[in-house]
Amino acid sequence: MALIMKYIESINRYMDSHSDSRTKDWPMMSSPFPTLAVCLTYVYLVKVLGPRLMENRKPLHLQNMLVVYNALQVVFSAWLFYECLMGGWWGSYSFRCQPVDYSDSATSRRMVHACWWYYFSKFTEFMDTIFFVLRKKTSQVTTLHVIHHGCMPMSVWFGVKFTPGGHSTFFGLLNTFVHIVMYTYYMFSAMGPQYQKYLWWKKYLTTLQMVQFILIMVHAFQLLFIDCNYPKAFVWWIGMHAVMFFFLFNEFYKAAYKNRLMKKNALLANGHAKPNGYCKSINAHDDLFMPQPAAETTTASTAKANGNGNATLSNGHANGLKNGYKPLPNGNAAAVANGSAHKTNGILLTNGFGNGSGGYATKLLDDVAQELTHRKTQK
Repeated sequence: MALIMKYIESINRYMDSHSDSRTKDWPMMSSPFPTLAVCLTYVYLVKVLGPRLMENRKPLHLQNMLVVYNALQVVFSAWLFYECLMGGWWGSYSFRCQPVDYSDSATSRRMVHACWWYYFSKFTEFMDTIFFVLRKKTSQVTTLHVIHHGCMPMSVWFGVKFTPGGHSTFFGLLNTFVHIVMYTYYMFSAMGPQYQKYLWWKKYLTTLQMVQFILIMVHAFQLLFIDCNYPKAFVWWIGMHAVMFFFLFNEFYKAAYKNRLMKKNALLANGHAKPNGYCKSINAHDDLFMPQPAAETTTASTAKANGNGNATLSNGHANGLKNGYKPLPNGNAAAVANGSAHKTNGILLTNGFGNGSGGYATKLLDDVAQELTHRKTQK
């Protein structure tokens, strides 16, 4: 234990000797361990303790709280974006090479404060995941989500400690802009289903996030090929973070949108769409108002519907009411459509087969034919 404390003390001394004196005594800046402890607590809370506590509880309805929270995040992100612009990126900073300004000028001080508040914003974003847990939206607490939120405070801490300003703040500039758009989307989404029609741009939000990481990669790694008075270690630190998050978000994009599109196409191809055998149930009470088509000669089979008078026409959307459709007494109806029918009391007849047994289906059809013949003979 004494050896561990000795190493921690030596790390703190090293950091104090190389860190920016302007942020040395600011909250959470004296050592990386408080930030690391908060991040680890966050991961444990949202992945272990939170789901365990909510397991036997009903999900909380937090609509009003979510609207307020996301609105505050929009305002906070907009203010941070403005401060980053006024701290240097609006005209005075170079996109090619921007060393850290360690002077005590008003502009550099403004950027230093913006960096610390950006670091603080990473903690407020923990609430995104906590709300998911409280609402029992565990599917939203993905590995991507937890890694993204859990790593960011620790990553930004090093920037505020050693380089609060200069080239690395381009990351914060882009990220705060993306968060303005992102939390605006979340705010409208939380306001209710009546706003869903205005949220068609959801997948473009994920694209915007990936474009953000590409720009950060290009902006950071360019310093590996040009001379600039900026620490190369932070170039690698920021650039590799951008690479990691880009691939994580890319996997999310493919899982959320491309796989969904593939499933949709598969459903269309496998008979869940109108052109490929989609079945439509027709209520017997509506049969009186349906046009009766002319009888046609066909090899189709006839199926007897249950007492509710419900009948099903297989391939109904493609072929309509075909080969004769007439009501039977006592609310029964017969439906013939390309040899396929649906017995609504639980037996499905498809092209003359029911419950996996062709003989049983044939017997049912023979019984129906005999019943019709017997009624005609009685008349």
